[in-house]
Amino acid sequence: MAVHGAEVSFEKIARESGVGSATVHRHFPTRQSLMYAVFHHRINGLCARAAELAHEKDHGRALLTFLENVLDYCVDARGLAITLVLDNSEGGNGAEKSCSRELDEAAQPLVSKAIRAGAVRTDVTAAELLALIVGIALSTESSRDPRGAARRLLTLATVGLLPRD
Repeated sequence: MAVHGAEVSFEKIARESGVGSATVHRHFPTRQSLMYAVFHHRINGLCARAAELAHEKDHGRALLTFLENVLDYCVDARGLAITLVLDNSEGGNGAEKSCSRELDEAAQPLVSKAIRAGAVRTDVTAAELLALIVGIALSTESSRDPRGAARRLLTLATVGLLPRD
């Protein structure tokens, strides 16, 4: 998975794992369940980080730190960003575990606190911010310095284009 990315076929995964494709399908009936299994440790780490940041006094900075953490994970973990895209495009049955759903739920308290503190617009959602992060990660993954390029785009998106005083 890490070598071939999130869109690799179940058959290729089975072949490289030395099992039949029926075995892979039995354990992971959907691509979403397979992706969740691959990335659940990273997603759990990000959710725990969001819970830690929710106790920070500077709610705007806490939200930005979380977004930076998600961006760094997306840059470092090949396939995580596209998994988040596929989670949203494939939907799922609601009961199925989803990387994007868990991140959205983890980010929601940070977004709510930042809104109440006046640090972000009142109409922004966690899902929109995560979509921004995913877009940045995907657009910079073939850069010479993906992390540097991604961080610069995040800064432009969050601080803005206006010159500093």
